[in-house]
Amino acid sequence: MEACPLCSGLSVHHYHTDKKRDYLQCQQCELVFVPRAQRLDANAEKAIYDLHINDPSDDGYRRFLSRLVTPLHERLMQGSKGLDFGCGPGPALSLIMSEQGHEMSLYDLYYYPDRQVLDCRYDFVTATEVIEHLYEPNQVWQQWLSLIKPGGWLGLMTKLVIDVDAFTKWHYKNDQTHVVFFSRATFLFLAQRDGLDIEFIGNDVILLRKLT
Repeated sequence: MEACPLCSGLSVHHYHTDKKRDYLQCQQCELVFVPRAQRLDANAEKAIYDLHINDPSDDGYRRFLSRLVTPLHERLMQGSKGLDFGCGPGPALSLIMSEQGHEMSLYDLYYYPDRQVLDCRYDFVTATEVIEHLYEPNQVWQQWLSLIKPGGWLGLMTKLVIDVDAFTKWHYKNDQTHVVFFSRATFLFLAQRDGLDIEFIGNDVILLRKLT
């Protein structure tokens, strides 16, 4: 068994196997993850992302993003500076936050790869439907925390693992670009480890506040 890609825990066991992949779970942070050898390469991964249609003018997509935008905006000072990390080809969230009066920067490994924005610090960082794609989740997590000013916010959207029975029938795991799967317990582990306040909003929104 390989070490956990989030907490480097060595106590890892088999969680589930389907027709395409195996899934392991860390006993320390409870992350469920796909073994490295079964992940897509960068070209295959991007080919799937290129099929995504995230139109900033689509009302349905804007309502979807509002589940994060609304509670995050309520916690921010007017004119806060934010980074939408992993924004994809249609950066709708940054447009909505800009309409709310915030100053937004964009970063995406494939579509907005300007790394200069990663040299700044922000009042908040957002990552909607991003964290489940990360091949090196701890590395990116630490990067996010370094980008956020003390008192700032990390706003995430991702579907959460419930239990093995639900996982076996879960459509979310069938996307081959989804390689790490978080539960409430995983986020609580990270919040405690890294000294963050945490709020769960609905079924798939997580807000974390960096205290220092």
